[in-house]
Amino acid sequence: MLGNFFLSKNTYFLLLVNSTASWITFQQSVKLHHLVESHNSITVSVCGRRAGVQELESRFLVPGDLLILTGNKVQMPCDAILIDGSCVVDEGMLTGESIPVTKTPLPKMESSMPWKTQSEADYKRHVLFCGTEVIQAKGACSGTVRAVVLQTGFNTAKGDLVRSILYPKPMNFKLYRDAIRFLLCLVGTATIGMIYTLCVYVLSGEPPEEVVKKALDVITIAVPPALPAALTTGIIYAQKRLKKRGIFCISPQRINVCGQLNLVCFDKTGTLTRDGLDLWGAVPCDRSGFQEVHSFVSGRSLPWGPLCAAMASCHSLILLDGTIQGDPLDLKMFEATTWEMAVSGDDFHIKGVPAHAMVVKPCKTASQVPVEGIAILHLFPFSSALQRMTVIVQEMGGDRLAFMKGAPERVASFCQPETVPTSFVSELQIYTTQGFRVIALAYKKLEMDHHTTAFTRDKVESDLIFLGLLILENRLKEETKPVLEELISARIRTVMITGDNLQTAITVARKSGMVSESQQVILIEANEITGSSSASISWKLIEEKSIAYSNQDNYINIKEEVSDHGREGSYHFALSGKSFQVLSQHFSSLLPKILINGTIFARMSPGQKSSLVEEFQKLDYFVGMCGDGANDCGALKMAHVGISLSEQEASVASPFTSKTPNIECVPHLIKEGRAALVTSFCMFKYMALYSMIQYVGVLLLYWETNSLSNYQFLFQDLAITTLIGVTMNLNGAYPKLVPFRPAGRLISPPLLLSVILNILLSLAMHIVGFILVQRQPWYSMEMHSACTVQNESISKLTISPTAPEKIGSNGAFTSFENTTIWFLGTINCIIVALIFSKGKPFRQPIYKNYIFVLVLVIQLGVCLFILFADIPELYRRLDLLCTPLLWRVYIIIMLSSNFIVSLVVEEAIIENRALWTTFKRCFGYQSKSQYRIWQRALADDPSWPPLNQTSYSDMPECGRGVSYSNPVFESNEEQL
Repeated sequence: MLGNFFLSKNTYFLLLVNSTASWITFQQSVKLHHLVESHNSITVSVCGRRAGVQELESRFLVPGDLLILTGNKVQMPCDAILIDGSCVVDEGMLTGESIPVTKTPLPKMESSMPWKTQSEADYKRHVLFCGTEVIQAKGACSGTVRAVVLQTGFNTAKGDLVRSILYPKPMNFKLYRDAIRFLLCLVGTATIGMIYTLCVYVLSGEPPEEVVKKALDVITIAVPPALPAALTTGIIYAQKRLKKRGIFCISPQRINVCGQLNLVCFDKTGTLTRDGLDLWGAVPCDRSGFQEVHSFVSGRSLPWGPLCAAMASCHSLILLDGTIQGDPLDLKMFEATTWEMAVSGDDFHIKGVPAHAMVVKPCKTASQVPVEGIAILHLFPFSSALQRMTVIVQEMGGDRLAFMKGAPERVASFCQPETVPTSFVSELQIYTTQGFRVIALAYKKLEMDHHTTAFTRDKVESDLIFLGLLILENRLKEETKPVLEELISARIRTVMITGDNLQTAITVARKSGMVSESQQVILIEANEITGSSSASISWKLIEEKSIAYSNQDNYINIKEEVSDHGREGSYHFALSGKSFQVLSQHFSSLLPKILINGTIFARMSPGQKSSLVEEFQKLDYFVGMCGDGANDCGALKMAHVGISLSEQEASVASPFTSKTPNIECVPHLIKEGRAALVTSFCMFKYMALYSMIQYVGVLLLYWETNSLSNYQFLFQDLAITTLIGVTMNLNGAYPKLVPFRPAGRLISPPLLLSVILNILLSLAMHIVGFILVQRQPWYSMEMHSACTVQNESISKLTISPTAPEKIGSNGAFTSFENTTIWFLGTINCIIVALIFSKGKPFRQPIYKNYIFVLVLVIQLGVCLFILFADIPELYRRLDLLCTPLLWRVYIIIMLSSNFIVSLVVEEAIIENRALWTTFKRCFGYQSKSQYRIWQRALADDPSWPPLNQTSYSDMPECGRGVSYSNPVFESNEEQL
């Protein structure tokens, strides 16, 4: 296909070619410049309105087209790989980058290797994702920024995100499955009643249309149509209560799931700790070792030197509309130098420095700075895999230098050994154990006669001179420790998943109370297969005051000798993302054992966070995830309950968003979830009992070929049940988290027993009333009033026995049986509502639900008024008959007896946790949850954990001999 397409004049031009053959060659990684030459290009610029780029839909592109970016603020219409020039893009939630990042071109190698493997570390640094915003585009020698289209439409990163939002993972909550099963049981019960009705009415000689109508009535009585609405009401009330606390929900069904949470994962930075990093100080060094700490809190500027130059230039900041933007850490570091940033103009002529380069200059008030400024020539961007970044700079009128910044242990490995102080390990340990974030800096001089493009990263990052350490402070939020203590006291596991280094994560875990002082932390270090050696895993106990272990990330203190007491006490595992990856690949049989006590997971990538959450779910944990950054989006989406502390990218992926940026929302959410779950069960039990009460009463009246009248049905349905359904759910959450969860299933023994016993009690009461009324001395089939004859108006209701007729509003006989059954059923509905409205320990006491209590009092007062009132017109409207006062007292006695027995059963048996625990112990019942099974197995294993040991993947007990799987776990993601 060949053709032209214009969106607007001088704004967009697109030439499409048939690129199938070329796309195949691209996938096979034939030389990139051949690929570029074989395609026409599409020019994207922003000469006109910015919205115009939205009209350039990805369907006009095909994989293999060449995309040329000119100008700023272009939203990418496709996934493309950068092959010439560099870009600064804002990827947002698409890839987990919450700040603008720099994209570099794919290296033009002669190798025939696949293009993804040509990258030094992460290939994504060369990819421009669909939907991201290109903030700046800087061309290379040719002056243009070129990229090749990789994917379009729903195959892009933006397409994946949109698809996950439009089609979220299904909620696999047992409550709703059990509700359907329970409704099917009610349908079965209704079927039995329908057969009974057919038999009774056919044998009575009723007309066929009457038989069919009565039989169908039974189905509508036994299966309550208002049940879904009643269950939804409780969730709506909980959602409103959460909104008042500043917690917003886009998936109300998840509120019930919150009540089942027993493990909550937390991000560290911005979640447990404060958002921003503050530059606490710098520790310069020279040949003699570390010098005195320079504190930035005092307001003194850092003296001029290589360390100051590194802080001013070794960053990825950009100047956009006169504002400096970029990584907050870079921004804090640059601001501490009090230097200024500018872009060189066309009149900027310095040898080796291109036009429009980023230049940093000392402020006008700065003194004793021998250089006019520093131009940033080339940037090797930061990579989490490499844990470092490097820049090539040119001092104005001075030398050409290279500066490196990154994790201390990584930077030190690239430096000349004699330049790294001998006290490097102990100095680093001093700050990391206090929870500081430590960054190391290094530099070297470069030759002036080489062009910057001639320098490879390997050549630049070698034989560096160590400059010193930057100390950044990241404090705990005030709310963190009390919240974690509350969750732990409620026996809810807390886990930290962070991208920060392991030592800092362990320190924060101890300070926050996630790991108590009496508990030990065991470091798990796993190494991949290298050469002839197989993958290995080692366990080492971390001790606060001991010699540092030189091979560990940030030099964690390792205690070499472990007492037997250490094995018996409580312990937590700590490991890095790299170790987690090796465990998943080579030690799958050990992974669940480690996850049972795994608490600290550091250096975790966004993908590893999602995988960890899924692994916890495979152990049958109900997992909550609380985070604030775009890199938490995957884990927030994967968890049963995702809680975002940010209103930015993370809020799109998570069902809950807290307006208050601290973790206080987590216990509030769990409390409301438990209250909503208990409310759902109470409402379900009540609706089931209400339908069964009506069902039993109607079937008893059918025995006499009688039924309730329309007004009697309406009174029970509207005046009683509807008002109770609306107000019964108003109970708020109990303010304290108890160390156990409410039942999560409708078919749990206590709940089923409660429903069955109350049905039997109601059935017994109705049968007793039905039989006793027929044995009263004043009972007569011919009489329609048994009141005193003194009341002339009531005696007029007496109908001659020679002319019996149906005077009910729906053709039902007004009879003593009808009157008795209706009063028993109506007041019993009120009694059941009172008994089933649970308070502590998950909801506020019933007396605090003022509206509900008022409704019950009014309903009970109205019913008693009708029972004792002797008002003929009222009785006639409700199709009731007047009965002697003594019989009305009998009705009250039967209802009172039913109330007392039902209340005793609920409190002494159904809600008696000690009794059910004893039953479980006597019958040897044990939880079938995977994590409980593993806990029991590990408790009986004296060799676990294997401290101070190293295992290899080729060992039979450590390899894949026993694969880990959970047969009942259902993946939350659709299989596409």
